[in-house]
Amino acid sequence: MKIKYIKNIRLIAFLAVIVLIAPTLAGCGRNNPSQYSMSMEVWGVFDEASDYSELMYEYAGINPFLVDIKYKKFTIENYKEDLLDALAAGNGPDIFMINNAWISEFENKVAPAPEYLINEQEFLNNFVDVVVDDFVDNEGQIYGAPLSVDSLALYYNKDLFKAESIASPPETWEDVVEDTKKITKIDDFGKIYRSGIAMGTADNINRSSDIISLLLFQNGVQMPSRDRKSFNVNNNIGEEVLKFYSQFARSSSPSYSWNNDMHYSIDAFYEGDLAMMINYSWHRETLRNKNAKLDFAIAPVPQLYPENPSNNANYWSFVVNKTKQAETRGEGSVPVNNKERIHEAWQFLKYLTFKNDGSFNITNIKSGNSKSMPLDIDPASKYLIKTNKPAARRDLAENQKTDPVIGPFAKGNIMAESWYRKDSEEIEGVWAEAITLINKGDVTIGEAFNLASRRIREINN
Repeated sequence: MKIKYIKNIRLIAFLAVIVLIAPTLAGCGRNNPSQYSMSMEVWGVFDEASDYSELMYEYAGINPFLVDIKYKKFTIENYKEDLLDALAAGNGPDIFMINNAWISEFENKVAPAPEYLINEQEFLNNFVDVVVDDFVDNEGQIYGAPLSVDSLALYYNKDLFKAESIASPPETWEDVVEDTKKITKIDDFGKIYRSGIAMGTADNINRSSDIISLLLFQNGVQMPSRDRKSFNVNNNIGEEVLKFYSQFARSSSPSYSWNNDMHYSIDAFYEGDLAMMINYSWHRETLRNKNAKLDFAIAPVPQLYPENPSNNANYWSFVVNKTKQAETRGEGSVPVNNKERIHEAWQFLKYLTFKNDGSFNITNIKSGNSKSMPLDIDPASKYLIKTNKPAARRDLAENQKTDPVIGPFAKGNIMAESWYRKDSEEIEGVWAEAITLINKGDVTIGEAFNLASRRIREINN
């Protein structure tokens, strides 16, 4: 009963704040044209509604104009199709998540942040570099704001490392090759029954195309960007990347440790037959759920040049629907147009994702009046603690670097990169085809790279 009583007192206090600030922000008068209230819907994947409930509750206490915020979770299998269908119909959510590789596909469907709410320098100060590269265009317009960024790290089986007296995880790709040779076991019939690392193939390795991107970045390749969309990679470097990657699936190679007959990389790892896997943070829980007894750890992703480290980012960001009529709520409220809805959506995203100084400025878009409201939480920090995810915000990523679980991904986020793809799924298929052709011996490595680079140029141009 005491907990319920405290919650009721807190709700009464929030309502009292709304009553006090509404006249200041909206102005006085029974039918004041500045008086409005609206609801909002957020779509996303992976996260649960409970991950946001406290944050949305707190926001309701400081913004009298946004009376209801709902979060709807989708399965990843149907999400993109459902989202595109809803946007094409002219409705859909007010705010939705997209993968960072989708920005080129959605750029004409999302509204940039109003400059009076968020300017480019403020965005640069808050987020790690890859977020700026992905979501700020050449004119300084801001198209997304994430809570979390993810980058690649090395998962390794501690028991298999101990069995070969390997004291620590590899820090460079040379170390990876040497450790792979020690760990991989092949029987008299040529079957791999213990693998050093899952690399070399496409279809049975989770995020194989991202590992290719990682190797290209680490070789210093300038990948396509907003202002340079063409895929112009030096053939020698491209061939070296595919040669290095495919060696682990070439039976004549000293590094041979993987082939197309192996179980899917995540399955092989939790089954205990795979010593190393390159992957993202979200698979920590996958592995624990599949095999709670598996003794594994996570280390920073191996580097080609440790003095000039790089990583590959893959993450989800909030964006704002460009065209949807907001629902007007509240007796005596006036209709809310699309510009005003976008204002409220971005005002909420700023609260959710940006660093605050113990207060948050609430602006009435109709009257232009603003008021600084006290805020005793950091929403982004609360979210990351609850979900145990690596941060998108620069200051929080720095704080996470020493975390024994999140640390490798936080470090990776600070150095992570991304690249412009008009159709990320089609480009993933291009890499998969190139790797498969190499594995089958149907083409040379040079021919495979030339084929892939030509097709990527055609997709991006």
